Amino acid sequence: MNMNKMMKQVQKMQGQMAKMQEELADKTVDATVGGGVVTVTANGKQEIVDIKIDPDAIDPDDVEMLEDLILAATNEALRKMQEMTNKEMGKLTGGMNIPGLF
Repeated sequence: MNMNKMMKQVQKMQGQMAKMQEELADKTVDATVGGGVVTVTANGKQEIVDIKIDPDAIDPDDVEMLEDLILAATNEALRKMQEMTNKEMGKLTGGMNIPGLF
C-alpha cells in the first residue's frame, strides 16, 4: 500500500473520530433501577448529568438501600454510554479493536 495514501486515510479517520466524539458528547442515556425509583443520566463524556430520585424512596431508616440504587443506576448509565460509544466508533473503525483508541 502506498504510504501517502495510508497516511491520508489515517488523517481522514482521525477527523471522523473527532467529529464523532463531539457528537457523542451531546448524547445522553438514562438508566432506571428499582422500578423507576432512581434514574441516572450520563452524557457522552462519561459524566453523570442528572439524578432523579422518587421521594417515596427516601427512607431515613434505610439509607443504604437508596445508596445501592444510586450506585446501580450510575454504573448502568455509564455502561450504556460506553456501549453506545463503542458502537458508534466501531462504525468508523470497521469493528477493529484498537486498544486506547476511545
